[in-house]
Amino acid sequence: MSGLLVAGTTSDAGKSVVTTGLCRALARRGVRVAPFKAQNMSNNSMVTRDRLEMGRAQWVQALAAQVEPEVSMNPVLLKPGSDRRSHVVVMGRPGGSVSSTDWETGRRHLAEAAFAAYDDLAARFDLVVAEGAGSPAEINLRASDYVNLGLAQHAGLPTVVVGDIDRGGVFAAFYGTLMLLDESDRRLVAGWVVNKFRGERVLLQPGLDDLAARTGRPFYGVLPWRPDVWLDSEDALDLEGRRADGAGGRARVAVVRFPRISNFTDVDALGLEPDLDVVFASSPRGLADADLVVLPGTRATISDLAWLRERGLDRAVLDHAAAGRPVLGICGGCQALGREVADPDGVEGPPQTVPGLGLLDLTTTFTADKVLRTHEPAGYEIHHGRVTGELARGPVVGTMVHGALEDDAHRAAYLQQALGITSRASFPAARERRLELLGDLVEEHLDVDALLALAEEGR
Repeated sequence: MSGLLVAGTTSDAGKSVVTTGLCRALARRGVRVAPFKAQNMSNNSMVTRDRLEMGRAQWVQALAAQVEPEVSMNPVLLKPGSDRRSHVVVMGRPGGSVSSTDWETGRRHLAEAAFAAYDDLAARFDLVVAEGAGSPAEINLRASDYVNLGLAQHAGLPTVVVGDIDRGGVFAAFYGTLMLLDESDRRLVAGWVVNKFRGERVLLQPGLDDLAARTGRPFYGVLPWRPDVWLDSEDALDLEGRRADGAGGRARVAVVRFPRISNFTDVDALGLEPDLDVVFASSPRGLADADLVVLPGTRATISDLAWLRERGLDRAVLDHAAAGRPVLGICGGCQALGREVADPDGVEGPPQTVPGLGLLDLTTTFTADKVLRTHEPAGYEIHHGRVTGELARGPVVGTMVHGALEDDAHRAAYLQQALGITSRASFPAARERRLELLGDLVEEHLDVDALLALAEEGR
């Protein structure tokens, strides 16, 4: 039984990048490796072949490891429904909710599920690469932690800490992380990894040597900053930076940035198209000159419809459609395009029925049971809302299927019909190139032999 925890000095420090790259590098070496994250907080999720829900990041990491994605790799998924309450998915199925007020007591059963899932994976795979969440030095949450050093203590996992040097202050972040831990946790920290380094390594080396001497823990490598490293994201932290490479694209795609946006990775495939410029918009001005408007998924359709109206975005979408220009609604965005959205049992919030945008002759009714299914050759459904009625009217199209645009043939047909554009990209090939790139970067810039030995022998 071998394992390693990849922690970070902060959220978005590069834990996912290192974990994914290690999974691909180790798989290339013939190691049967499994990714793991005890708890993910994200509205981006996937459906497994056995119709269970898991975080998208671990689903992609399983692809990197060249194994079948399974919910044991992400036993607990928290889907934020508001600033204070999250919906819980446990081992792929709805598991109630947890609030900020019962953060410690309301998660004990989640820790048990997470530890059992880790133990199961460890018994079936050669090595488990576990990704932490946030920072292990969040000392206010340590008592109930089962994602970072709580997991490491359970499984005896040596821990490497990743820091984003592009933010500045990375040495202080490394040192502060270690110093805030109690002695039993500190013993599990084995060393450091620098992420997003730009410049000459010779200028960085004195700092690496100094910190290694101060902490008694080595650096396992320095990953360079690369603009073409782009993984399916866990959350909306980086939405402002998600756009197509070519700002001079022939057609402009504006994606409405709902406050509770979910599965926004649906439009990643559009961002690969060289003839499209994909941007996220949260004001009517952002939609004004769009050729295509996309209403993506949302974890709270009714409240995000209210937000749409408060900002005047509803009128902007209606004007866009009235001009004969295409609108695409996906899942929650599809529901918003209909005549009404009803939540009689209070699945999303207080029981109520609200009018939709009326661009499609369909109605949505929320029920407690969640629909989870996959589609061939690509796509999946995750929703409580049941839609009845039409899914297309002229240039306005709705779908309850996430990920359909990742299928090259489907995307090509839609772009030709909606915009008269010929697709010139392959999403599956692009994803595989990214995973291979991460494997290459990890092999070249991290000491994979040392990390493998660490995982097998322990701290």
